[in-house]
Amino acid sequence: MQQHHKTNWHQTYIESTLQGRYITLDHITSLLDIQPKKVNLKQIGVSVLKRPIHSLTIGTGKKKILMWSQMHGNESTTTKAVFDVLNYLNESSNGTEAILNNCTLCIIPMLNPDGSAAYTRVNANGVDLNRDAQTRSQPESVVLRRIYDEFQPDYCFNLHGQRTMYSIGSTDKSSILSFLTPSEDKERSITPNREKSMEIIVKMNEMLQNRIPNHVGRYDDGFNINCVGDTFQSFGTPTVLFEAGHFPNDYKREKTRELIFYAIIEAIQYISLNKIEGSATAAYFDIPENGKQYYDIILKNLKTDQNETFDVGVTYKEVLKNGEIDFEPYIEDKKMLKKSFGHKIIDFQNTNTQSTIFQSFSLESEVNEYLRIFNKIDN
Repeated sequence: MQQHHKTNWHQTYIESTLQGRYITLDHITSLLDIQPKKVNLKQIGVSVLKRPIHSLTIGTGKKKILMWSQMHGNESTTTKAVFDVLNYLNESSNGTEAILNNCTLCIIPMLNPDGSAAYTRVNANGVDLNRDAQTRSQPESVVLRRIYDEFQPDYCFNLHGQRTMYSIGSTDKSSILSFLTPSEDKERSITPNREKSMEIIVKMNEMLQNRIPNHVGRYDDGFNINCVGDTFQSFGTPTVLFEAGHFPNDYKREKTRELIFYAIIEAIQYISLNKIEGSATAAYFDIPENGKQYYDIILKNLKTDQNETFDVGVTYKEVLKNGEIDFEPYIEDKKMLKKSFGHKIIDFQNTNTQSTIFQSFSLESEVNEYLRIFNKIDN
């Protein structure tokens, strides 16, 4: 695609009404209503709390791609990117015409509107929809499976977000984006369906290495037939899991959103122009698997009353407050750090007053309590 040579062409198509981490049905309803005629908008069902679930279908081609976002309500980055992709597809150009002539895309922008409103992973019944593929105990799961059966996709894109703890293997590179071709069986067999997914992932990775070198990971492929991706892959549909991760200092996930946009466009254009034969298996396994090496903050070189030095690992909890996501720090690891790197490092080696920095992170009482306990144990 010629536009890939432009560094920031995403800015032309960004849906500016969608910003930040808290994206709900209320945020996207007006965008659904203004889609042009070439986009077929349907209400395909309702959630537990009777919120509508929609699909957007665009294109007239024989190759059919089904994608869904916010299966987990607190994973909103890919929803923002999906509307950026729609803005791109709604513009007439050589790139979009090739995609829409060769492909038909069915997009479910928000599968779990109740979870999105509450900013929770689960739905209103407390069920993880990505563990409900077999029993289909929830209305949202029934909707997705029905659309899958009716649409009969050639490819599925399962769009998710991942936590800030993920790294590229055991290195100090954060996992900004990661991908997975789900397994079809416990043996994690390399089937033709998986190989086709791998080829698509490799093409996205090749493009992304020019933008975020050494920051693309491969998600663990442990088999769980209750997961939607594993189920659809076992049905014979090449399935790609997208995981939107943490770009440095990008807790609102706007830079990550841009990269997901580029990845989706790369994938659908590659499908539109090529016969996918599964010819990149080795290159797929060259992508490093995700590790879990990161804290949000590491407080280094704290000292006890006995002048012994130690570190504290701090992780943010994402909490919905007054329509905004608040990042509340809590101490995850004390004494021994399980992970090695921090997105932010605060070194107390040259600092005389520990409490000053604690106060800035709302951690003073917790850390002081920890120090008290630590000193008590140490005595």
